[in-house]
Amino acid sequence: MMVGMRAVVQRVDGASVVVDGETVGAIEGEGLCVLVGVTHEDTKEKAVQLARKLWTIRMLQDERSCSDTGAPLLVISQFTLYGDARKGRRPTWNAAAPGDIAEPLVDEVVAHLRALGATVATGRFGAQMRVNLTNDGPFTVLLEM
Repeated sequence: MMVGMRAVVQRVDGASVVVDGETVGAIEGEGLCVLVGVTHEDTKEKAVQLARKLWTIRMLQDERSCSDTGAPLLVISQFTLYGDARKGRRPTWNAAAPGDIAEPLVDEVVAHLRALGATVATGRFGAQMRVNLTNDGPFTVLLEM
């Protein structure tokens, strides 16, 4: 079975992403922090499918979703989700899609979430980012589309 888009989803009580000392994206209160990885075979349809799942997944308090509560999401591109460290001591990134494929697909996830009514903050594609969050639970789920 071919695995497509991958996301690490964490229920948070606030999260932010900082680039060069500047906060470029932040959410307050209960919400989801989502790290998104894209591989070579991913498509716009997979991005839309991931957005729908993120909007409706019941990870918030009392088994509710962002669509139920209007909770915000912080979506951050992370190619390292496709790192492979099975051999040797240094991960390889061969399964991660290059930026010209990955960036538009991560943007599509964000655009579709917003079209569904979500409040979405983002990181900055390709930048060295510092992600700060308070994992609530802790509650973390790996999604693969």
